[in-house]
Amino acid sequence: MVELRRRTVLLTALAGAGAMVLSACGSDPDESSDDAPADVSADGTVSIAPDGTQEVTVLVRDDYDFYPAAFTVTAGRVRLSLISEAKELTHNFRFTPGAGPAEIAEEIPILAPGMSDTMEFTVDQPGDYQFECSFHVALGQIGTMAVAPG
Repeated sequence: MVELRRRTVLLTALAGAGAMVLSACGSDPDESSDDAPADVSADGTVSIAPDGTQEVTVLVRDDYDFYPAAFTVTAGRVRLSLISEAKELTHNFRFTPGAGPAEIAEEIPILAPGMSDTMEFTVDQPGDYQFECSFHVALGQIGTMAVAPG
């Protein structure tokens, strides 16, 4: 009976410690990952710059998501800005190799917390192009750029 109680106490203590460790890995409770920040369109709105280039802004934070996670452009020139509102995590942005109708080699190789960067590229082939943060792809930080015919 005493041995059973010791095991129960030990298992309960281990479970509690594990829960504390896992909760420490979570995001700030005041920072909801379900809502896109107010300054970035949650619906993936793409605007047209005066030079005719399609412009889209993608935001990253400490929650392993892209905001927006999906957007649509037409075939042609695209200017993509990546803005980090992360306080701890470093991110990047690249189109997943082999996961689209054509390769898009341009990327943002590293983006520190609080920084931003912009890349420009041309897409000619319609279809879905998966993008990712290669640092956090195993945690699901992926998205999709759909390209409609021009």
